[in-house]
Amino acid sequence: MKKEAAAKNLERIGELRAAIARHADLYHAHDAPEISDEAYDALVRELLLLEKNNSKKALKDSPTQSVGGKILEGFVKTRHSIPQWSYDNVFGMDELVQWDERNRKILEKAGNKKARTLWGYGCELKIDGLKIILTYEDGVLKIGATRGDGTVGEDITENIRMIKSVPQVISDKRNVVVIGEVWMKKSDLEKINQERAREDLPLYANPRNLAAGTLRQLDTSIVASRDLQTFFYDLAVLGDDHAFETHADELAFLKKMGFSVNKETKIVNSLEQVQKFVDDWTAHRNAQQYGIDGVVIKLDDTSLRADLGYTAKSPRFGVAYKFPAEEVTTVVENIEVQVGRTGALTPVAHLRSVLVAGSTVARATLHNQDEIDRLDVRVGDTVILRKAGDIIPEILQILPELRPKKTTAFKLPSECPVCGAAVSKRKGGLGDDSVALFCTNRHCPAQSLENLIHFASKKAMNIVGMGEKIVEKLLNENLIKTPVDIYGLKKEDLENLEKFGDLSASNLIESVEISKKTTLAKFLFALGIHHIGEETADLIAQSLSFKNNSELAEKLFKMTDDDLIKINGIGDTVAESFVDYVNDPERKEIISELLTILTIAPQKAEAKKQLKFTGMTFVLTGTLATMSRDEAKEKIKSLGGKVSSSVSSKTDYVVVGEDAGSKYDEAVKLGIKILDEEEFQKLLK
Repeated sequence: MKKEAAAKNLERIGELRAAIARHADLYHAHDAPEISDEAYDALVRELLLLEKNNSKKALKDSPTQSVGGKILEGFVKTRHSIPQWSYDNVFGMDELVQWDERNRKILEKAGNKKARTLWGYGCELKIDGLKIILTYEDGVLKIGATRGDGTVGEDITENIRMIKSVPQVISDKRNVVVIGEVWMKKSDLEKINQERAREDLPLYANPRNLAAGTLRQLDTSIVASRDLQTFFYDLAVLGDDHAFETHADELAFLKKMGFSVNKETKIVNSLEQVQKFVDDWTAHRNAQQYGIDGVVIKLDDTSLRADLGYTAKSPRFGVAYKFPAEEVTTVVENIEVQVGRTGALTPVAHLRSVLVAGSTVARATLHNQDEIDRLDVRVGDTVILRKAGDIIPEILQILPELRPKKTTAFKLPSECPVCGAAVSKRKGGLGDDSVALFCTNRHCPAQSLENLIHFASKKAMNIVGMGEKIVEKLLNENLIKTPVDIYGLKKEDLENLEKFGDLSASNLIESVEISKKTTLAKFLFALGIHHIGEETADLIAQSLSFKNNSELAEKLFKMTDDDLIKINGIGDTVAESFVDYVNDPERKEIISELLTILTIAPQKAEAKKQLKFTGMTFVLTGTLATMSRDEAKEKIKSLGGKVSSSVSSKTDYVVVGEDAGSKYDEAVKLGIKILDEEEFQKLLK
């Protein structure tokens, strides 16, 4: 078994090296990345771990030992007077502490008295741009180059001269090498991509891709026409290893000579302060016009650098602390089919556990057969997984070069995996245009379980203590079958169940009793009607006025498709789904019984106060940097607005954050006003 595992590891090492080398070439040499920086980092991280645990495998040709990429045709090569390195990465406080301790041990061995003194750490934002190296002779810009492979780069001097923020002459007449990053504003990326789309040209993937592509133009007029930006962060005086005592002195010199230095640089005196700097910027990393993918940490005392030295590719005095990745790579270990509360069959990928966006993820939904076919995802595949903030993890793409040799395409079953009933596409407003498959047995145990879990959940009836495992136990013991049964539970029913005692039984019965008082919006959402989410339930609730539950029942059962479609934010499919549900005899009986048990706050048919957003409907898509999705909803509602889950011709505004999805495309198609986060904040004020 050990030999078999070792053989698999060596095979994986070879596959990873080939894949990483290919993607590095696309990124560095061609400015045409196929995967994100974060996904690339994840592949490198896996390779580093495998190489560490399989030390007999030669490292000589490994991409983990190289810097940058090859030189493009069309540019003159230039040899760097000072080797160009790339920083090693750390991904958490533990690794940061290990880096610090490693440095102190190296200095102790070298007899350096500063090994155990208080250190200053320079914290700088890691700008996602293209590294440039500028050489000044007698104060005049002589050569501008790309990093290349770290030893030889591309001579792009004439293009560098087109950048307004790059000084052509500096007052210090020493020969110096200045290092920085060229970047472009996110807003400029959007404008240039719009122009390229009109001309049917390939779009730039991100601001870094645009900056690199611009600097590698052979026509300097194109470079001059684009507003390239720079930040400089390092320099060396040729022939003088101790020109500056601290890194802070270097930055001050750069500013004095007219170079642009990022104002968010900070010198701190402990690793805890470093962590705070990283945490603060993680929270609003997307709020800047430039891309940021982490924080570079350098020892402020430059006299330590000589004793610390370098690894094969990195200086030891500095390290790049990467933000929690929102995209990572992992392996699909299995695909299983789950049955939800509406009967929908959902394929779920079981993944090799991976840390993404600050949380450990082991599963991701594959939605339906069309999505599986589009991705061509199979068991054994290496995939790119994305999770931003509270967004559900999703598989973005597979990496075909890492696919095992013997794999088969996955197909959803023709029978329900839980009850064995036939599956089909739903009719009658419950999925005509959908590609989803549904179990045709309404009494399927999986559907019953999921419906009861949903009914008791926090955003529905909020029955505290009735989580998934408790609901499953009550269902298996035949104590509940429908939501009505929950309100018939008695303390003695629970006391004899495993893990239930007198106190826990009393607490659950009390929670059930408390949940009897609720709002119409929560009640409608709790029913689990297909297509009726929180926002839609709220819209329907706001349209009804009633004095008591009896009048409410009468109005619910009399509602027609036309009544619902008149509500701003509700379309044909939602209306048909709602009417079908409340008029189904079995479900109608359950609703009627619940309305004799629950106390739903009456609503008066009075004119609502006119507020700023009264009569307006908003749709939110993507991740907002300054507030959560729920906070944005509450702000809109507090100003009289409505929030819908789907875009229609009745939508007034679509608020777009990072990684906006199909709702953005739909808004563009319908000509709906689109607000970015800054515009949304202004509207709120």
